Amino acid sequence: MGNSDDCYMIVIGTRPEIVKMAPVIRVFEDKGISFVLVHCGQHYDYNMSQTFIEELELPTPEYGFKVKETSPGAQTGRILSLIEGVAEKVDPKVVLVEGDTNGVFAAALAVVKLGISVGHIEAGLRSFDYRMPEEYNRRLVDHISSFLFAPTYTAEQNLERESVWGKVFVTGNTVIDAVLQHLPLAQRRSSILEEIRFERFALATAHRAENVDNPQVLRNLVEAFAEAPIPIVYPVHPRTKKRLRQWKMWKGLLLKKNVQVLEPVGYFDFLLLMKECEMVITDSGGLQEEATSPNIRKPVIVVRLSTERPEAVQAGFATVVGVEKKAILAAVEQTLKQKHKLPLVSPYGDGAASDRIVKALIREMSG
Repeated sequence: MGNSDDCYMIVIGTRPEIVKMAPVIRVFEDKGISFVLVHCGQHYDYNMSQTFIEELELPTPEYGFKVKETSPGAQTGRILSLIEGVAEKVDPKVVLVEGDTNGVFAAALAVVKLGISVGHIEAGLRSFDYRMPEEYNRRLVDHISSFLFAPTYTAEQNLERESVWGKVFVTGNTVIDAVLQHLPLAQRRSSILEEIRFERFALATAHRAENVDNPQVLRNLVEAFAEAPIPIVYPVHPRTKKRLRQWKMWKGLLLKKNVQVLEPVGYFDFLLLMKECEMVITDSGGLQEEATSPNIRKPVIVVRLSTERPEAVQAGFATVVGVEKKAILAAVEQTLKQKHKLPLVSPYGDGAASDRIVKALIREMSG
């Protein structure tokens, strides 16, 4: 780590960003490359994030913020201002961001206006669903980045179609590096399975605004979980819990014998639940990738109308079923009946994406 005339700046914010940046940070450390780690403060209490960073055995961020603003505009503006201040002090040659959050967009925009190059990890993802705020963030970041690290050839084609001006590298996705590195840690440290009352279960999550902010869609999901032909383990996201209470579904859900509701679980606990479940039912993008890791390999039922991870569908890991109860139940039934012969390799890479990203950066910056 450390501040130098010739360093990189790595920006993290949400938990998925920390997970996916962790393998990149480890490569920087292994190679002895100078970098400054910055936590932009989006989503999580900084102290909670710091605990998570310590669990993953990562260095403490040299700059960390608590962003209290919750509206997208105020949050983006606040992070932009904070990152600008840090970037002026550090004066890095490249700032690395990962993903498609407001924090990622704000950080990229702040530094590019200072004439600093942006490297975008997980570039080129597209859902083509403009109800998703992330779709705007990821497109905008791709178009202001100098270096675009596309996880797959599909992502590379998306970038070529949009004529981005930055240089594109197909590297694989660092999420596979992360799962391969972190599952052994999870197996040593997590005791979550002692809490699970079912021998066989499906793991479910739901948090996207277009799902949980719509009372009819949320009701469909709750009823599908309750009526599923396999027990459901359901860690409930705080946003979803708020909506379930608001629409008077929470108490009923807790009484369902087929569903075990959990408070939000830690990353290690979640990895272990994924490893031990029969299938994953989710509206998350990241889980569609993690489930394809060679040490997880689980079928995924995607309860959305679209996905920015088509590679998981094409490889046979994921099925996009929409949000109607009947379709969800039919997909669960079908998945249970089929003896899934899932591929041995992930469409998102071989676990060496982080190494490729850092090598490409070194090559470009010294060339």
